[in-house]
Amino acid sequence: MFGVATAVDGYEHLNMDQIEFAPMETAGERLPLLTLHEAHDLLNWLRLVTAERGAHAREAGRWAKEIAARVPSQE
Repeated sequence: MFGVATAVDGYEHLNMDQIEFAPMETAGERLPLLTLHEAHDLLNWLRLVTAERGAHAREAGRWAKEIAARVPSQE
């Protein structure tokens, strides 16, 4: 699901497995909740996956509805 960029974002030629990302510290503490900005980013991403109508579209749509019902609007 996360290995290849999607056609929606215009980067379909990239193979995410071949990109060398900067090292990150993995021992850090995670916040227990998403920030409002993170929740909206996730919601927007789920909506993009849903719009593509691929193998994960139905599940992404279900999660988008669940998150949208719990997150205040961006306005």
